[in-house]
Amino acid sequence: MDWCRAADVAPMMAVNLGTRGGDAARNLVEYCNHPGGTAWSELRRKHGWQTPHGIKLWCLGNEMDGPWQIEQKSAAAYGAVAREAAKMMRWVDPTIELAACGSSLRNMPSFGQWEETVLEHTFDYVDYISIHTYLENYSQDTASFLASTDLMDSFIDEVVVLADAVAAKRRSKKRLMLSFDEWNVWYRTRNEVAPVVDRWPVAPPILEEIYTMEDALAFGGACISLLNHADRVKVACLAQLVNVIAPIMTKAGAGAWRQTIFFPFAHMSRFGRGRILRAQVESEAYCASHNNPDGRPAETFPVPDVPYLKIAAVAEQGGGLSLFLLNRDLKQEMDVSVEARSFGPLTVHERLELRHDDLMAANTENTPDKVKPAPLQSVAFDRGRLQARLKPASWNVVYLAAD
Repeated sequence: MDWCRAADVAPMMAVNLGTRGGDAARNLVEYCNHPGGTAWSELRRKHGWQTPHGIKLWCLGNEMDGPWQIEQKSAAAYGAVAREAAKMMRWVDPTIELAACGSSLRNMPSFGQWEETVLEHTFDYVDYISIHTYLENYSQDTASFLASTDLMDSFIDEVVVLADAVAAKRRSKKRLMLSFDEWNVWYRTRNEVAPVVDRWPVAPPILEEIYTMEDALAFGGACISLLNHADRVKVACLAQLVNVIAPIMTKAGAGAWRQTIFFPFAHMSRFGRGRILRAQVESEAYCASHNNPDGRPAETFPVPDVPYLKIAAVAEQGGGLSLFLLNRDLKQEMDVSVEARSFGPLTVHERLELRHDDLMAANTENTPDKVKPAPLQSVAFDRGRLQARLKPASWNVVYLAAD
């Protein structure tokens, strides 16, 4: 598969294609990226930014199919305005990359038809189609919650097929990439509304999801899904980063602490850099049925043949190997054997385990280290084979360094 540079930071901007259109979009590109000498670039300089911001990745609106949007659009209407905006934005800065809006969720009624219609309009002008997923556990079913990341795999595969179908009809060798520009665990605060007590309030605490060990396991499964699709998912943005559905929490006068989901994200950033390998997994499996993200118990998605072991393998350029191992069995330890004889001499350099006897355990202001990584005890590498014993319901990382 392709190279992955996990959690590299690059600026991204979305233009307003609801109440605005192509003219406002091109003006924003001019303001942000043009060196000077034009009305909008000079306005930026007047505001104190002499050097252009140099924003290279631009989203053509956001979730334009959603009824929650101001000026929600049909696929045809959005596709037309996105195409014209893309043309004008590239006339201002030919070096930018553009992402068209895909379906907001996999279970949107127009999913599939939306992608096909939008890309019929925009295929020649964009580099990415966007994709969003929020993992949830409305049904309080841990096994199904952890299986839901396999639906994330399916979502990616389906959008790839839809994009390639449009390419095939054009006899085009162009392959659109995916911008997974919203993903996280989020459901407890999904319908939270903060009261406005005066006209200009200080931002109140909103959408401050408190993440558990169970959430960290599902989050880790999502990390593995993204790594295993690095050939087509070239952008992946965690929503969000601080306080609002975030891996890091802060409180005025109380410092900051790491939530449970911080650790799989940090591990992916640190160890998930290199060439993603296609791992052939042989594992016992289970069946699940998962509720949709709106939390309506009557609407479920079957997830058959869910392997208890979910894995991603990353070969670094210097010859090392990183393994991300999620044991989704809630009761049984798992003995794992990984064949890596083609890598030559390797040494176990890092071995980390994230787990807690209480899946509802969470890190808080008063207990910031309740859930944190510990050394993975049962792991060895000899003659090209890794042997490890994974505890039930655990996220594990093993980094093998080249000798």
